[in-house]
Amino acid sequence: MNSPIMIACAHGTSSPLGASEVNGLRADISGLRPGLDVREAYVDVQDPDLVDVMAGLPEGEPAVIVPLLLSVGFHTKVDIAKAARGREGSFASEPLGPDPRLAEILDQRLREAGATEHDAVVLAAAGSTNPKASVSVEELAEHLRALRGNRIVPAYGAAAKPSVPDAVALLRAEYPGGEGQGRVIIASYLLAHGFFHDQLAKAQADVVTEPLLPSKLMAEIALDRYDAAVAANRESARPSGDS
Repeated sequence: MNSPIMIACAHGTSSPLGASEVNGLRADISGLRPGLDVREAYVDVQDPDLVDVMAGLPEGEPAVIVPLLLSVGFHTKVDIAKAARGREGSFASEPLGPDPRLAEILDQRLREAGATEHDAVVLAAAGSTNPKASVSVEELAEHLRALRGNRIVPAYGAAAKPSVPDAVALLRAEYPGGEGQGRVIIASYLLAHGFFHDQLAKAQADVVTEPLLPSKLMAEIALDRYDAAVAANRESARPSGDS
């Protein structure tokens, strides 16, 4: 039985670097799973649009939409869910986060940025009006605290509070920066370069880490989401009483 097509669906960005990083993630997925049909799609900004990609799939071929997104939100609950419901044999996986491996990537980015135990960390996520998104970020913060002894404060670029600049300002009195005094470091909990990552530089932290990509772990997480969705769909399709 052929594996369902993977629709690796990202938000979309006008940043050439960010677009390249997301395409690199798709290439990593293909490299880890040779033979899997991995297709490009977006819910905003870029083409091909998810709706058009779904309409162009071969008739009768099953497909799994894997959101290359870090939490639930409007795009997962509305755009992606609608696209999956609109085509027979199609379904969607969970987004990439939260996952303990994302904390491992953040820890690596902090080490690359020279973070020490004396620094405070603002965990900067994009933000969503969906309250489950903030719960997801808080869960990821707990995973990161298990790896590091820093004070870690989740914050958001939009739609949720505290904002990233407010979180930096809150910590600044306690962490004035400078030699031996502790700094405020923004850990970019964003998939790739783009609008939200660019805004982090305006928050007046001492350091801003690079986003999650590139990282092979991201491809492993995406494949795990795909496999879990395929297994769940097969289980739900199994006739009652089968073992």
